[in-house]
Amino acid sequence: MNIRPFTIQIPEATISDLKSRLSQTRWPDSLDEASWDSGASLHYMKQLVEYWRENFDWRAQETAINEFHQFQTGIDGLTIHFIHERGAGPNPIPLIITHGWPGSFVEMLKILPRLSDPAAHGGDPKDAFDVVVPSLPGYGFSSRPTRPGTNAFRIADLWLKLMKGLGYERFAAQGGDWGASVSTCLGLVYPENLLGLHLNYIPGSYQPSIGQDLPGLTLEETEFLESQKQWLETEFGYGFVQATKPQTLAFGLNDSPVGLAAWIVEKFRDWGDCDGDVERRFSKDELLTNVMIYWASETIHSSARLYREGRKRPLHFAAGDFVRVPCAVARFAKEAPFPPRAWVERGYNVQRWTEFPSGGHFAALEEPAKLVEDIREFFRPLRNSL
Repeated sequence: MNIRPFTIQIPEATISDLKSRLSQTRWPDSLDEASWDSGASLHYMKQLVEYWRENFDWRAQETAINEFHQFQTGIDGLTIHFIHERGAGPNPIPLIITHGWPGSFVEMLKILPRLSDPAAHGGDPKDAFDVVVPSLPGYGFSSRPTRPGTNAFRIADLWLKLMKGLGYERFAAQGGDWGASVSTCLGLVYPENLLGLHLNYIPGSYQPSIGQDLPGLTLEETEFLESQKQWLETEFGYGFVQATKPQTLAFGLNDSPVGLAAWIVEKFRDWGDCDGDVERRFSKDELLTNVMIYWASETIHSSARLYREGRKRPLHFAAGDFVRVPCAVARFAKEAPFPPRAWVERGYNVQRWTEFPSGGHFAALEEPAKLVEDIREFFRPLRNSL
């Protein structure tokens, strides 16, 4: 596998064009400028865009990201971008962490140093990991798929080849959102290569086998399925569009930086544990750095296609399907809808289940110390299994 170092270098022309577009924004009206009830707040978006145009320093963010060891490699006709930080400890566990939508690999930058070099962050060097953080195909600095079929199962195939190409025959996997789907597929299809899975989300399309010879649903499971249905009806509009007509959406979001930012930032506000104030959890710099990854790489449309691919091949377990490798689930308080343990245990070998009183969908950004400690504790007794 040909692995080459990679450095982010967004052309100055791209930044100049961005600022020009921001200065010419055609703002919509709103029945209530401050409200988020019908979508992104006009009042907040005006504030964010002013900061983006006048104060946001992309070059400073770019320099900080480039402090990490980044690479690109070709796998099955796709270019995959990834960070690879080797652990500072006696026996690091190889760990691949996969992000989701509307996040990116930059979500993981707070937890990555704590995992690779625990001693530098008040931990035990024996808990070190060799950490690999790839960008999903069609996201950021990985190339966009040019044909259908790049779903979570296909990405799991790519990740196995990536890890083997880095010299890791057995490794651990972690993820939330789409990262939970890809990690699940790794555990389901390649259990012999997986030391264990740590998930801070259960894939939305996950459905275990339910049949005549299997235990009936508990009241808690029934209530969860009803809450999931209600959530889909009221909150999943973005997902229905991305799963059915992502190309139509692409024309607007790929052309308008404000439209792109509104589409993404609304989800950080709604899914994060921020009580309606997005900057209670995420700074403007964090929000805009993530948006810039999509804008500069022009990948909002290719990232949205993953929903269409997932709709074609969802994580519906057939009879006998079971993730046999040890699994840990970290449930952060504001992550919703989140299934009960009984529902998850129908398809996963759950060995650890942790309930956190705070935090939401973007756990690595919101609660990095708690997430890292849960990962460390889960894998600690599994180290001898490498």
